[in-house]
Amino acid sequence: MSAQHTSAPRPAEGRVVVVTGAGRGLGRAHALAFARAGARVVVNDLGVALDGETGAETPAAQVAAEIRAEGGEAAVSTDDVADSAGAASLVRTALDHFGRLDTLVNNAGFLRDRMLVNLDEDDWDAVVRVHLKGHFLPMKHAAAYWRAETKAGRTPQARVVNTSSGAGLLGAVGQGNYTAAKAGIAALTLVAAAEFGRYGAQVNAVAPAARTRMTEQAFAEDMAAPTDGAFDAMAPENVSPLVVYLGSAASAGVTGRVFEAEGGRITVMDGWRRTAHTDKSARWDAAELDAPIRKLLHEAPAPEPVYGAR
Repeated sequence: MSAQHTSAPRPAEGRVVVVTGAGRGLGRAHALAFARAGARVVVNDLGVALDGETGAETPAAQVAAEIRAEGGEAAVSTDDVADSAGAASLVRTALDHFGRLDTLVNNAGFLRDRMLVNLDEDDWDAVVRVHLKGHFLPMKHAAAYWRAETKAGRTPQARVVNTSSGAGLLGAVGQGNYTAAKAGIAALTLVAAAEFGRYGAQVNAVAPAARTRMTEQAFAEDMAAPTDGAFDAMAPENVSPLVVYLGSAASAGVTGRVFEAEGGRITVMDGWRRTAHTDKSARWDAAELDAPIRKLLHEAPAPEPVYGAR
């Protein structure tokens, strides 16, 4: 890579990394960060518009060219990661070009925001498909490769970094489809971490807050870059160091966790937990539940507010 990066530690040295949705925004930042950290990168992007419609652009090739211009190695994939054949082809691209796969970063996605009462079924299906199915299928095919490596006596130090969202963890008004998909990704991360450990793979998720095509319009004021030279807390590049760390061998032992990343702040996010409870040791009658339920809610931690709720 260029001289400005060679003196820094290279935590992904020699690793082969696939980044989906890497043509713009967070994915582009992750791909460049991995390359600068010493990785060989498969840059995947279907080249679609913000709402998922296919365009003629080739952003994946542009990012790969940026990596090569800085002295790194990159391959291009325009596979549809929410299609089984496309996800399998994505993994094969890494194997064909670089002989292995060490890290999978699932980042591809788009928005079709509507209030639930106005949300068309097609818009629900499209968003859930690209986000949730688009995480499942690349993980499935990557894990099959890592399982084969393990059976051959070559247990890898494999990593998966998924992309959830604050919307998926807390909810967001007007984003029911996106919220459901991102919540599913957080839960899927826990299952994959439990299942893939036997293949030498760790699985974590990040919930980034950053300026992307999906946020700069919906949250224009919050996402605007500062004009006074102050720290740009919403720059997507702020999230990439955490993703590179989780995708590197240095993160050994860190698995099944969800991290929120915003600016310079990293937060461990806890999911559903059992808190206050009551047990009658017999079947309840609905007519007697009001008092005990209200007592439980008084004892339990107050929920975080849904984004956009008044």
